[in-house]
Amino acid sequence: MKFPELRLPAVAQHQAVSARAGEVVPQAQPPVPGPVAVLPEPQQQFVDAVHAGGGVVAPLSGETRGIVWLDHRGEERLAAALDEHPNIGWVQLPWAGVDFFTEIMAAHSHLLWTSAKGAYAQPVAEHALALTLGLLRLLPQRARATSWPAEREGTSLYGLTVVVIGAGGIALDYIRLLQAFNARIIVVRRSAEHVEGAERTVTTDRLLEVLPEADVVMLAAALTGGSDKLIGAAELAAMKPTAYLVNIARGQLVDQDALVTALAAGTIAGAGLDVTDPEPLPDGHALWTEPRAIITPHSADTPAMIAPLLSERIRQNVEAFLGDARFVGVVDPIAGY
Repeated sequence: MKFPELRLPAVAQHQAVSARAGEVVPQAQPPVPGPVAVLPEPQQQFVDAVHAGGGVVAPLSGETRGIVWLDHRGEERLAAALDEHPNIGWVQLPWAGVDFFTEIMAAHSHLLWTSAKGAYAQPVAEHALALTLGLLRLLPQRARATSWPAEREGTSLYGLTVVVIGAGGIALDYIRLLQAFNARIIVVRRSAEHVEGAERTVTTDRLLEVLPEADVVMLAAALTGGSDKLIGAAELAAMKPTAYLVNIARGQLVDQDALVTALAAGTIAGAGLDVTDPEPLPDGHALWTEPRAIITPHSADTPAMIAPLLSERIRQNVEAFLGDARFVGVVDPIAGY
């Protein structure tokens, strides 16, 4: 996907996350600084971001020391570039989720890998809130209606219990947005470390314990080997029949067949999905005609929204590359997040 060249008015935009606890990590063995290649196409706004960080952009060669990779996939081309240019020490990836690059990162685990994790938190959290409110206000049914319904239905978000799965930038921004609704928040994450704004934080192995309390379950977790189909038939059955599921992370976190069955049976009240498995969701899939589902085409963070945020992440990390080695969005190449 190519990012649009931006010609936006000088108004306040989303802010790039730069200094949340645990996201700025000093490297014990920082990569050797040098020229940066912007690949596979050196789009001007990202070339400018490298320059703004004090870096030099040059075509890929034996002198290249860093890569800014702009293709959300392109695994084979990136792997070939790294194999053919062993002096590269740092790679900046364009997305928060890096599951497309798991094998390459594991094969080149000696490199420093950074991603956009946290950078796009604000627009994605905004979209998660939109899906949440849309479900509670029955917008899937209202949008499909062809006559004026006699019943006046809908649920307010104020005071509801929301289970947030994940504790990264998107989850934290979503929790901040929920504060305005006085929502009761339970966070489910890998560690038991408390998350600010949550009433309590539990580990993933206790997910089934807290799901029966939820009015809304929002997925914002990374996709790893341990989180595939995190929400399956058992988890959906544990939710209240009045509860809603929102997923803005990865489609593979949900057993989609189990979700289709649960929606049809009324096991849960509805689902708001910005991600599916597979993507694009095939024409004719049961979710398209499910009256209790909202489907958006992985559009929580559009190219126009994220281009300036990615530019800022690149600028910050080029500064780190050339200076104090305090990189933002460092990825563990073995763990995959």
